[in-house]
Amino acid sequence: MSHYYSEEPNVPLKTKTIDVCVRGYCFKFITASGVFSFGKLDRGTELLIENMVLDRGWRVLDLGCGYGAIGIVASRFVDYVVMTDVNKRAVSIARKNLKINGVRNAEVRWGSLYEPVKGEKFDSIITNPPVHAGKEVLREIVINAPRHLNDGGLLQLVIKTKQGAKYIKALMEETFTEVRELAKGSGYRVYAGIA
Repeated sequence: MSHYYSEEPNVPLKTKTIDVCVRGYCFKFITASGVFSFGKLDRGTELLIENMVLDRGWRVLDLGCGYGAIGIVASRFVDYVVMTDVNKRAVSIARKNLKINGVRNAEVRWGSLYEPVKGEKFDSIITNPPVHAGKEVLREIVINAPRHLNDGGLLQLVIKTKQGAKYIKALMEETFTEVRELAKGSGYRVYAGIA
């Protein structure tokens, strides 16, 4: 069974274009088989997008960008977005989605977790983490976030209430000076950890 959290998804490529309107803008996204949330904007990502904290001058990292929904929406509200994913198909689709949506202040890089942004810092890291990749990956995302955040920077993520929310919140409370719940609904919670 192939998973979206692999470099080369071994499912045949199928694509489906979707129209999504969030935060006052409408977007067109190509979605692909073997990339998270094929054919739709999943409810967790939507909750995160609607509630993520963004600021005009910010540099943002969309970690595990998938087909690019979070980073592309964020690009309308911040200075610059770096989007990363370990899945090569996701990287290729996200690059196409940047073009389709006329985004010029974002780029997509391939690589695992923080590897593509070694030594770089951001005002916010935003992610819908790959829960199925296991606790070790979730742990790495949270505990390594502060070294990629400016002072006062935010790690913002969404997690299923019944699938790791307690674990993630506890981990964030150990790692960050303050943790806030930005939103909850549809069985998900959005948390922000302040560095």
